[in-house]
Amino acid sequence: MTWERYIKHFVSYLKIEKGLAENSILAYQRDVQKLMDFAVEQHLEVKQLQIGHLKNFLFELNQLGIGARSQARIISGIKQFFLFLLLEDALQNDPSELLEMPQIGRKLPEVLDMEEIDRLIAAIDLSKNEGHRNRAMLETLYSCGLRVSELVNLKFSDLFFEEGFVRILGKGNKERLVPVSPTVEHEIGIYQQFIRRHQHIQPGNENIVFLNRRGAKLTRVMVFTIIKNLAHEIGLKKTISPHTFRHSFATHLLEGGANLRAIQEMLGHESITTTEIYTHLDQRFMREAILSYHPRNAKQLGI
Repeated sequence: MTWERYIKHFVSYLKIEKGLAENSILAYQRDVQKLMDFAVEQHLEVKQLQIGHLKNFLFELNQLGIGARSQARIISGIKQFFLFLLLEDALQNDPSELLEMPQIGRKLPEVLDMEEIDRLIAAIDLSKNEGHRNRAMLETLYSCGLRVSELVNLKFSDLFFEEGFVRILGKGNKERLVPVSPTVEHEIGIYQQFIRRHQHIQPGNENIVFLNRRGAKLTRVMVFTIIKNLAHEIGLKKTISPHTFRHSFATHLLEGGANLRAIQEMLGHESITTTEIYTHLDQRFMREAILSYHPRNAKQLGI
């Protein structure tokens, strides 16, 4: 079987059996295609690859200036590919089994404080039709801690305001329930009643909450552009994106006393280690929280 056929079956496996999101599937596909390009140059079939070949492939990536974080992602995709081949009995041994991940530092995300979030939202021009949409959108993005892909795909059938939550379909089609604030309910209600109901909605978008001027679903790039323009308008020096609102939401939860498990559930993180990055964002808060409940300090304070 050719490289192209193996990759085609791998993509089908990721989509049907693993249930991964489209962006994740495309990332894995690109990573494996990089390996394919290398192997074709070396006149190597899939079954001929050994650990030495894979190390040479990584050396070439390093020579091209590809960073450790990107290399780690590519290795992860390659390991998934060989795992698939083992499951399909296309290989007897996994040549990537001993392939080591490069050492990477954990980059702390940019975070907005409450004043900066309020200033960004206050900068929205409500005299324009899209103003109320943008206000509702940013309130939802922050207050629910959503990924931008989750925001643009949000449906009215996912809103359960009477019960106090929204249903989110996250990465890998995993469903979670997120508590929703009265502010979000209020802003979506205004947008729906005064703006959205007067739009001509393109077929297939009737259930989508946030629409563009043409009555179709917003793109992720559009949300990114809206936030960038607002940041420029208020003179914000931080480099922010839609994901910054999600990071800020998690950090503010932590500062407010929420435990990591609760934050993990809210964000839809598969692993608690992903959530643990937020513990590094406010060491002052963590120190105070620990000292407040430390048995030695509690005893001294007469608690």
